Amino acid sequence: MLGDLSIFLAVADEGNFTRAGHRLGISQSAVSHTIRRLEDRIGVKLLNRNSRSVTLTDAGERLIDSLRPSFRQLGDRIEEVRSLGERPSGVVRVTASRPAARLILWPVASQLVRDFPEISIEIITDGRLSDLAEDRFDCAIRLGEHLGPDMIAVPVGPPLEMMAFASPDYLKRRGVPAQPQDLVDHDCLLMRHRVDGGTYDWEFERDGVETVMKLNGPFVLNDPDLVREAARAGHGIGFLTAPELKEDLVSGRLVRVLADWCPPFDGYFLCYSGRRNVSLALRLLIDRLRFRA
Repeated sequence: MLGDLSIFLAVADEGNFTRAGHRLGISQSAVSHTIRRLEDRIGVKLLNRNSRSVTLTDAGERLIDSLRPSFRQLGDRIEEVRSLGERPSGVVRVTASRPAARLILWPVASQLVRDFPEISIEIITDGRLSDLAEDRFDCAIRLGEHLGPDMIAVPVGPPLEMMAFASPDYLKRRGVPAQPQDLVDHDCLLMRHRVDGGTYDWEFERDGVETVMKLNGPFVLNDPDLVREAARAGHGIGFLTAPELKEDLVSGRLVRVLADWCPPFDGYFLCYSGRRNVSLALRLLIDRLRFRA
């Protein structure tokens, strides 16, 4: 029956018996016979046929919805078995933000290429959300809010917090904001992730109430390192994730403000298309990056 189901899946994809036959390397009559046999076995009509097209019945739609993920998983498992005797090799192309690349991806990638010299990892740090298929990336590391609906997402980091921060000197001169609305009277160090996009809004939350602030300041930057540098120089208040600020906070060069307005949220995920086979090299990278609490 597995063979019959694969033929049914091909007909559903192609919408035509002849094209399905060409895809599978069998005749149109063999495809038609197989579908009739499958319908007889199940006892329900799966396809509506006319002279111009073939469409799914309601029963056919339900069966297809179950078949697609099952056949995808079967294909992945076959690929795994095929690769058991292989040495991991090839290029893995990853896109990630600068913080995610530096803090999460780099330590793992650095060790992986030492363990498997036949693997090459291309890392592209870019503020924009690249289209994986169009830009030929194997995977991306993104925050949960930026995951596409057809993406398989694997957690690769703990929950995160956003932090507002400034230098002690700036806060001494300008005062410490007590609530997000106070930021309107401060110089804020803004981020623009895309050349053709707007500046990043600062989002706060307390007691389930969200506050979104559109702010102004002396600098608009696209590099977190420059945001920290500007804050250390006393130019204003910045807004970055907690891991990016750890050393500056410990040393006292920067001070956190509005801490009770920044609750934790889901951290970084590695995402890849559920429509493609996963190479052994990519599977190794995913397994090593996977966050285990």
